[in-house]
Amino acid sequence: MEIPTLSDIQQAHEQIKDRIHRTPVLTNRQVDERSGCRVFFKCENFQRVGAFKFRGACNAVFSLADEEASNGVATHSSGNHAQAIALAARMRNIPAYIVMPENSPEVKKRAVAGYGAEITFCEPTQEARESTLEKVVEKTGATFIHPYNDPRIIAGQGTSCLELLKDYPDLDIILVPVGGGGLASGTAIAASGIRPEVNVIGCEPEIADDAYLSLKTGELQPSKNTQTVADGLRTGLGELTFACLQKHLHGIVTVSEEEIVSAMRYIWERMNIIIEASCAVPVAALFNHKIENTSGKKIGIIITGGNVDLENLPWNEQREHG
Repeated sequence: MEIPTLSDIQQAHEQIKDRIHRTPVLTNRQVDERSGCRVFFKCENFQRVGAFKFRGACNAVFSLADEEASNGVATHSSGNHAQAIALAARMRNIPAYIVMPENSPEVKKRAVAGYGAEITFCEPTQEARESTLEKVVEKTGATFIHPYNDPRIIAGQGTSCLELLKDYPDLDIILVPVGGGGLASGTAIAASGIRPEVNVIGCEPEIADDAYLSLKTGELQPSKNTQTVADGLRTGLGELTFACLQKHLHGIVTVSEEEIVSAMRYIWERMNIIIEASCAVPVAALFNHKIENTSGKKIGIIITGGNVDLENLPWNEQREHG
Protein backbone atom coordinates (compact mmCIF):
# COMPACT_ATOMS: atom_id res chain seq x y z
CA MET A 1 0.00 0.00 0.00
CA GLU A 2 1.30 3.41 -0.95
CA ILE A 3 1.25 6.40 1.38
CA PRO A 4 -1.66 8.68 0.41
CA THR A 5 -0.95 12.15 -0.94
CA LEU A 6 -2.56 15.56 -0.56
CA SER A 7 -4.30 14.89 -3.89
CA ASP A 8 -5.86 11.71 -2.43
CA ILE A 9 -7.17 13.72 0.53
CA GLN A 10 -8.59 16.39 -1.77
CA GLN A 11 -10.31 13.73 -3.88
CA ALA A 12 -11.70 12.12 -0.75
CA HIS A 13 -13.16 15.46 0.31
CA GLU A 14 -14.90 15.83 -3.05
CA GLN A 15 -16.42 12.38 -2.63
CA ILE A 16 -17.68 12.80 0.93
CA LYS A 17 -18.36 16.53 1.33
CA ASP A 18 -22.10 16.19 0.68
CA ARG A 19 -22.40 13.25 3.08
CA ILE A 20 -20.48 14.61 6.09
CA HIS A 21 -20.90 17.61 8.38
CA ARG A 22 -18.58 20.58 7.83
CA THR A 23 -17.68 20.74 11.51
CA PRO A 24 -17.11 24.07 13.29
CA VAL A 25 -13.90 25.44 14.77
CA LEU A 26 -14.39 26.73 18.33
CA THR A 27 -12.20 28.89 20.55
CA ASN A 28 -12.27 29.62 24.27
CA ARG A 29 -10.67 32.52 26.14
CA GLN A 30 -10.07 30.51 29.31
CA VAL A 31 -8.27 27.78 27.35
CA ASP A 32 -6.10 30.43 25.69
CA GLU A 33 -5.23 32.01 29.03
CA ARG A 34 -4.38 28.68 30.63
CA SER A 35 -2.23 27.50 27.74
CA GLY A 36 -0.59 30.82 26.88
CA CYS A 37 -1.46 30.52 23.21
CA ARG A 38 -4.42 30.76 20.86
CA VAL A 39 -6.19 27.41 20.49
CA PHE A 40 -8.53 26.45 17.66
CA PHE A 41 -10.60 23.30 18.20
CA LYS A 42 -11.77 21.47 15.06
CA CYS A 43 -14.88 19.89 16.57
CA GLU A 44 -15.34 16.44 15.09
CA ASN A 45 -17.50 15.62 18.11
CA PHE A 46 -20.19 17.31 15.99
CA GLN A 47 -19.51 15.02 13.03
CA ARG A 48 -21.99 12.32 11.98
CA VAL A 49 -21.74 9.35 14.39
CA GLY A 50 -20.11 11.83 16.78
CA ALA A 51 -16.54 11.33 15.53
CA PHE A 52 -14.07 12.02 12.72
CA LYS A 53 -14.16 8.31 11.85
CA PHE A 54 -17.15 8.88 9.59
CA ARG A 55 -14.93 10.75 7.14
CA GLY A 56 -12.65 7.79 6.45
CA ALA A 57 -15.42 5.19 6.60
CA CYS A 58 -17.58 7.15 4.19
CA ASN A 59 -14.68 7.56 1.75
CA ALA A 60 -13.79 3.85 1.93
CA VAL A 61 -17.35 2.53 1.59
CA PHE A 62 -18.25 4.80 -1.31
CA SER A 63 -14.93 4.06 -3.05
CA LEU A 64 -15.85 0.38 -3.39
CA ALA A 65 -16.91 -0.97 -6.77
CA ASP A 66 -20.41 -2.43 -6.81
CA GLU A 67 -19.04 -5.98 -6.97
CA GLU A 68 -16.78 -5.37 -3.95
CA ALA A 69 -19.67 -3.91 -1.98
CA SER A 70 -22.25 -6.55 -2.91
CA ASN A 71 -21.66 -8.79 0.15
CA GLY A 72 -21.33 -5.87 2.53
CA VAL A 73 -18.41 -4.60 4.58
CA ALA A 74 -16.73 -5.82 7.75
CA THR A 75 -14.34 -4.37 10.29
CA HIS A 76 -13.11 -4.54 13.88
CA SER A 77 -13.36 -1.49 16.15
CA SER A 78 -13.83 -0.43 19.76
CA GLY A 79 -16.59 1.90 18.69
CA ASN A 80 -16.26 4.98 16.55
CA HIS A 81 -15.02 3.29 13.36
CA ALA A 82 -17.67 0.63 13.94
CA GLN A 83 -20.42 3.25 14.05
CA ALA A 84 -18.97 5.01 11.03
CA ILE A 85 -18.83 1.86 8.89
CA ALA A 86 -22.32 0.89 10.03
CA LEU A 87 -23.80 4.24 8.99
CA ALA A 88 -21.87 4.47 5.71
CA ALA A 89 -22.99 0.94 4.82
CA ARG A 90 -26.59 1.80 5.62
CA MET A 91 -26.35 4.88 3.40
CA ARG A 92 -25.10 2.65 0.57
CA ASN A 93 -27.73 -0.01 1.34
CA ILE A 94 -25.26 -2.82 2.02
CA PRO A 95 -24.78 -5.00 5.15
CA ALA A 96 -22.18 -4.21 7.82
CA TYR A 97 -20.52 -6.81 10.06
CA ILE A 98 -18.67 -5.44 13.06
CA VAL A 99 -16.29 -7.18 15.49
CA MET A 100 -16.16 -5.27 18.79
CA PRO A 101 -14.11 -5.93 21.96
CA GLU A 102 -16.30 -6.88 24.89
CA ASN A 103 -15.00 -3.89 26.89
CA SER A 104 -16.15 -1.31 24.33
CA PRO A 105 -18.23 1.48 25.91
CA GLU A 106 -21.93 0.63 26.08
CA VAL A 107 -22.86 3.86 24.30
CA LYS A 108 -20.83 2.73 21.28
CA LYS A 109 -22.27 -0.79 21.30
CA ARG A 110 -25.80 0.63 21.29
CA ALA A 111 -24.98 3.07 18.50
CA VAL A 112 -23.51 0.39 16.23
CA ALA A 113 -26.57 -1.78 16.73
CA GLY A 114 -28.78 1.25 16.13
CA TYR A 115 -27.27 1.76 12.68
CA GLY A 116 -28.29 -1.78 11.78
CA ALA A 117 -24.93 -3.55 11.85
CA GLU A 118 -24.47 -7.16 12.93
CA ILE A 119 -22.08 -7.24 15.93
CA THR A 120 -19.77 -10.08 16.97
CA PHE A 121 -18.01 -9.58 20.32
CA CYS A 122 -14.45 -10.71 21.08
CA GLU A 123 -11.77 -10.57 23.77
CA PRO A 124 -10.14 -7.09 24.10
CA THR A 125 -6.90 -7.97 22.30
CA GLN A 126 -5.64 -7.21 18.81
CA GLU A 127 -5.20 -10.93 18.14
CA ALA A 128 -8.81 -11.66 19.11
CA ARG A 129 -10.10 -8.83 16.95
CA GLU A 130 -8.25 -10.08 13.90
CA SER A 131 -9.00 -13.80 14.30
CA THR A 132 -12.70 -13.14 14.93
CA LEU A 133 -12.88 -10.86 11.93
CA GLU A 134 -11.30 -13.52 9.70
CA LYS A 135 -14.13 -15.90 10.62
CA VAL A 136 -16.77 -13.23 9.94
CA VAL A 137 -15.31 -12.39 6.52
CA GLU A 138 -15.02 -16.08 5.61
CA LYS A 139 -18.65 -16.65 6.55
CA THR A 140 -20.15 -13.55 4.89
CA GLY A 141 -17.83 -12.72 2.00
CA ALA A 142 -17.86 -9.10 3.17
CA THR A 143 -15.09 -6.67 2.18
CA PHE A 144 -12.78 -5.85 5.09
CA ILE A 145 -12.22 -2.14 5.72
CA HIS A 146 -9.39 -1.69 8.20
CA PRO A 147 -9.98 0.95 10.90
CA TYR A 148 -6.80 2.85 10.00
CA ASN A 149 -4.29 0.86 7.93
CA ASP A 150 -6.02 1.67 4.64
CA PRO A 151 -5.16 4.51 2.21
CA ARG A 152 -8.86 5.35 1.70
CA ILE A 153 -9.38 5.64 5.46
CA ILE A 154 -6.29 7.82 5.91
CA ALA A 155 -7.32 10.08 3.02
CA GLY A 156 -10.81 10.48 4.46
CA GLN A 157 -9.49 11.33 7.93
CA GLY A 158 -7.16 13.93 6.42
CA THR A 159 -10.15 15.94 5.19
CA SER A 160 -10.65 17.29 8.72
CA CYS A 161 -7.25 19.00 8.58
CA LEU A 162 -8.00 20.15 5.03
CA GLU A 163 -11.02 22.04 6.35
CA LEU A 164 -9.19 23.33 9.43
CA LEU A 165 -6.39 24.86 7.37
CA LYS A 166 -8.85 26.35 4.92
CA ASP A 167 -10.55 28.14 7.84
CA TYR A 168 -7.29 28.99 9.66
CA PRO A 169 -4.34 28.82 7.25
CA ASP A 170 -1.88 30.51 9.61
CA LEU A 171 -1.74 27.84 12.34
CA ASP A 172 1.72 27.14 13.75
CA ILE A 173 1.10 23.71 15.31
CA ILE A 174 -1.59 21.03 15.01
CA LEU A 175 -2.03 18.53 17.84
CA VAL A 176 -3.69 15.19 17.16
CA PRO A 177 -4.20 12.05 19.25
CA VAL A 178 -2.59 8.81 18.05
CA GLY A 179 -4.21 5.40 18.30
CA GLY A 180 -4.04 3.37 15.12
CA GLY A 181 -2.63 6.45 13.42
CA GLY A 182 -5.20 7.04 10.68
CA LEU A 183 -6.14 10.56 11.75
CA ALA A 184 -2.58 11.51 12.64
CA SER A 185 -1.38 10.23 9.25
CA GLY A 186 -4.08 12.05 7.28
CA THR A 187 -3.54 15.23 9.28
CA ALA A 188 0.24 15.19 8.84
CA ILE A 189 -0.03 14.48 5.10
CA ALA A 190 -2.61 17.24 4.58
CA ALA A 191 -0.64 19.80 6.61
CA SER A 192 2.68 19.02 4.92
CA GLY A 193 1.04 19.42 1.52
CA ILE A 194 -0.88 22.62 2.27
CA ARG A 195 1.44 24.41 4.70
CA PRO A 196 4.75 22.61 5.29
CA GLU A 197 5.80 25.02 8.05
CA VAL A 198 2.98 23.73 10.31
CA ASN A 199 4.29 21.26 12.91
CA VAL A 200 1.98 18.29 13.43
CA ILE A 201 2.54 16.69 16.84
CA GLY A 202 1.06 13.35 17.87
CA CYS A 203 -0.20 12.87 21.44
CA GLU A 204 -0.54 9.53 23.19
CA PRO A 205 -1.29 8.09 26.67
CA GLU A 206 1.82 7.19 28.66
CA ILE A 207 0.46 3.72 29.40
CA ALA A 208 -0.34 3.04 25.74
CA ASP A 209 2.75 4.54 24.15
CA ASP A 210 3.38 2.08 21.30
CA ALA A 211 3.45 4.85 18.66
CA TYR A 212 5.91 6.89 20.75
CA LEU A 213 8.16 3.83 21.11
CA SER A 214 7.79 2.91 17.44
CA LEU A 215 8.87 6.34 16.25
CA LYS A 216 11.67 6.50 18.84
CA THR A 217 13.13 3.08 17.94
CA GLY A 218 12.36 3.14 14.22
CA GLU A 219 10.64 -0.24 14.52
CA LEU A 220 6.93 -0.93 14.78
CA GLN A 221 6.08 -1.75 18.40
CA PRO A 222 2.95 -3.67 19.43
CA SER A 223 0.22 -2.18 21.60
CA LYS A 224 0.56 -3.92 24.97
CA ASN A 225 -1.74 -1.97 27.30
CA THR A 226 -5.45 -1.68 26.59
CA GLN A 227 -6.48 -0.15 29.93
CA THR A 228 -6.08 3.56 29.16
CA VAL A 229 -9.14 5.72 29.81
CA ALA A 230 -8.67 6.94 26.21
CA ASP A 231 -10.46 3.90 24.76
CA GLY A 232 -10.14 5.16 21.19
CA LEU A 233 -6.34 4.99 21.48
CA ARG A 234 -6.00 1.39 22.62
CA THR A 235 -4.93 0.02 19.22
CA GLY A 236 -1.42 -0.04 17.80
CA LEU A 237 -0.12 1.46 14.57
CA GLY A 238 -0.28 -0.44 11.29
CA GLU A 239 2.53 -0.75 8.77
CA LEU A 240 1.02 1.96 6.57
CA THR A 241 0.26 4.46 9.32
CA PHE A 242 3.71 3.89 10.83
CA ALA A 243 5.28 4.72 7.46
CA CYS A 244 3.08 7.83 7.14
CA LEU A 245 4.02 9.09 10.59
CA GLN A 246 7.72 8.40 10.07
CA LYS A 247 7.60 10.51 6.94
CA HIS A 248 5.29 13.36 7.94
CA LEU A 249 4.86 13.67 11.74
CA HIS A 250 7.08 16.25 13.44
CA GLY A 251 7.05 14.71 16.91
CA ILE A 252 5.07 12.76 19.49
CA VAL A 253 4.50 13.28 23.23
CA THR A 254 2.78 11.33 26.01
CA VAL A 255 0.52 12.25 28.93
CA SER A 256 -0.61 10.52 32.12
CA GLU A 257 -4.09 9.15 32.82
CA GLU A 258 -4.63 11.83 35.46
CA GLU A 259 -3.69 14.56 32.97
CA ILE A 260 -6.12 13.14 30.41
CA VAL A 261 -9.06 13.04 32.82
CA SER A 262 -8.30 16.53 34.15
CA ALA A 263 -8.15 18.01 30.63
CA MET A 264 -11.33 16.22 29.61
CA ARG A 265 -13.24 17.58 32.58
CA TYR A 266 -11.86 21.09 32.02
CA ILE A 267 -13.20 21.17 28.45
CA TRP A 268 -16.59 19.84 29.57
CA GLU A 269 -16.85 22.50 32.26
CA ARG A 270 -15.34 25.53 30.51
CA MET A 271 -16.42 24.99 26.90
CA ASN A 272 -19.69 23.17 27.65
CA ILE A 273 -19.02 20.54 25.00
CA ILE A 274 -18.78 16.77 25.38
CA ILE A 275 -15.44 15.30 24.34
CA GLU A 276 -14.16 11.75 24.66
CA ALA A 277 -11.12 10.98 26.76
CA SER A 278 -9.16 10.32 23.55
CA CYS A 279 -9.79 13.94 22.48
CA ALA A 280 -8.44 15.19 25.78
CA VAL A 281 -4.99 13.71 25.18
CA PRO A 282 -3.71 16.61 23.01
CA VAL A 283 -5.40 19.12 25.34
CA ALA A 284 -3.56 17.51 28.25
CA ALA A 285 -0.29 17.71 26.33
CA LEU A 286 -0.81 21.44 25.81
CA PHE A 287 -1.92 22.17 29.37
CA ASN A 288 1.00 20.24 30.86
CA HIS A 289 3.66 21.85 28.67
CA LYS A 290 4.64 18.67 26.84
CA ILE A 291 5.18 20.62 23.61
CA GLU A 292 7.99 23.15 23.32
CA ASN A 293 7.68 26.75 22.12
CA THR A 294 3.89 27.13 22.16
CA SER A 295 3.79 30.53 23.89
CA GLY A 296 1.84 33.01 21.76
CA LYS A 297 1.46 30.49 18.92
CA LYS A 298 -1.70 29.49 17.08
CA ILE A 299 -2.48 25.87 17.93
CA GLY A 300 -5.01 23.68 16.15
CA ILE A 301 -6.42 20.68 18.03
CA ILE A 302 -8.64 18.12 16.37
CA ILE A 303 -11.38 17.14 18.82
CA THR A 304 -11.89 13.62 17.55
CA GLY A 305 -15.25 12.67 19.01
CA GLY A 306 -17.91 12.99 21.68
CA ASN A 307 -19.21 9.46 22.23
CA VAL A 308 -18.99 9.10 26.00
CA ASP A 309 -20.60 6.49 28.23
CA LEU A 310 -22.42 8.80 30.66
CA GLU A 311 -22.82 5.94 33.15
CA ASN A 312 -19.02 5.64 33.48
CA LEU A 313 -17.50 9.10 33.50
CA PRO A 314 -13.79 8.87 34.40
CA TRP A 315 -13.88 11.48 37.15
CA ASN A 316 -16.67 9.55 38.87
CA GLU A 317 -14.51 6.43 38.77
CA GLN A 318 -11.60 8.41 40.23
CA ARG A 319 -13.78 9.59 43.10
CA GLU A 320 -15.12 6.07 43.76
CA HIS A 321 -11.62 4.62 43.89
CA GLY A 322 -10.00 7.60 45.56
